[in-house]
Amino acid sequence: MSLLTMRNIKKSFFGRPVLEKVDLDVEAGEIHALLGENGAGKTTLMNILYGIYSRDEGEILWQDEKVDIHSPKDAIALRIGMVHQHFMLVPTLTVSQNITLGLKSKGHPIPRRQDIDREITEISNRYGLKIDPRALVSSLSVGEQQRVEIMKLLYRDAKLLILDEPTAVLTPQETDLFFDVLRTLRQHGHSVIVITHKIPEVMDITDRITVLRDGRCIATVNTADTGENQLSQYMIGRQLNPASREELPACSLSGMILREVTLHEQGRNRLEDITLEIRAGEIVGIAGVDGNGQQELAEVITGVRKHSSGTITLADMPLDGLSVRDRKRMGIGYIPGDRHHDGLLMDMDLPGNMLLKNHMEASCVSHGLINEKKVRQDTLCAVEEYAVKTPGLRVPIRFLSGGNQQKLILARELAGDPRAVVAFQPTRGLDISASEFIRHKLLEHRRKNCSILLISTDLEEILALSDRIAVLYEGKIMGILPNDGQVNVEAIGLMMAGRKGQSA
Repeated sequence: MSLLTMRNIKKSFFGRPVLEKVDLDVEAGEIHALLGENGAGKTTLMNILYGIYSRDEGEILWQDEKVDIHSPKDAIALRIGMVHQHFMLVPTLTVSQNITLGLKSKGHPIPRRQDIDREITEISNRYGLKIDPRALVSSLSVGEQQRVEIMKLLYRDAKLLILDEPTAVLTPQETDLFFDVLRTLRQHGHSVIVITHKIPEVMDITDRITVLRDGRCIATVNTADTGENQLSQYMIGRQLNPASREELPACSLSGMILREVTLHEQGRNRLEDITLEIRAGEIVGIAGVDGNGQQELAEVITGVRKHSSGTITLADMPLDGLSVRDRKRMGIGYIPGDRHHDGLLMDMDLPGNMLLKNHMEASCVSHGLINEKKVRQDTLCAVEEYAVKTPGLRVPIRFLSGGNQQKLILARELAGDPRAVVAFQPTRGLDISASEFIRHKLLEHRRKNCSILLISTDLEEILALSDRIAVLYEGKIMGILPNDGQVNVEAIGLMMAGRKGQSA
């Protein structure tokens, strides 16, 4: 039985088509993937279903009846719920208060919180979500916060759950637990739409798959009847060209050197005696479980944080005591781990975001006035070279997909051929095509004798790009290994868990 039918859905932003006559059918009791690259139109289609955007053309049928959804309130009334990629929770409230926020709870205007908590616990046990209704949201892990978002929908008796990039912020272990929850939801008769670009996960958890490319519906297939190569072809319209590191002749130029760098904050060492050399023309990968000092290391090198002791040099010139701006002038590029928080101004247009790196440089600003023509031309060249898909240069960057936002950051930070680049989770949350593009760009700058520090929790990415691999655990380097094709992945795993290993 068809639970949801969307027919001939069209949507444009700023005169540019984003969806072109897209069809989608979701059956009762199935897990259905909406698969596609960043910018393919997946989230836009679901935002139309959830009432955040209005469609330009087309129709929506819910249980075979035509419906008009003008707001999330309309969608919730139909028993359609959505968990967004960036959670919408109030950290200072409890789990229970977040779940009932906006509802007339039992006992309104004085809610009977004990009864509500009991009901939440019953739902939690039924679906294997394991959450304490009295816990503060601020005390929860990312995986637990996601469970709260799902509980919000189940408490409102949602029949169809839309999950936008649900595994983008989860560890592999949390992803396995999350998949168990999805299977339980399916067993209880719920339908789930998973918006994603991760083909292996799609093959693992879904019943059917709809693939979007450039705003068009390419195919809807049964998961059991397709394979990863076929889905990849549907997604990007070509065969992948995986990035692979080639051997380069040794470079005599000096790169970046950290000697016994320590960062002491809030009564403990966030980094301890970090000694590491990133030679010119070399990529050094930093492997480790997220939260073991990677952020601190990136920010100490770029000048966002001031290290307590030790020295950092670039091309034999000391960086200690220099500001972020002075380090950029010396040739350091920074691709931050959180592009929304640290890399972009979301309501600013593309030229404005490109200007963030060199807003004090004479080439772009003179006597306090911005050279609009120069900045626009630089941005236009960056958009063309880095294949940034955008309706126009003056569009606020929040309207671009995550992959296109990341490409603009890359274009800005790699402009002028920097001497060193700190690339922190450069492909996190990106589809296979955007990830491939970014990895090729990093290797291209390696060939230009740039010193690149690649910080990533994706071990496959570390192994594909790095000349040497350093493992970070609780702010200390556990060991440094040459990536000579004989790397012991098990040894890396042990070092990631805190066991000392070998040094190169």
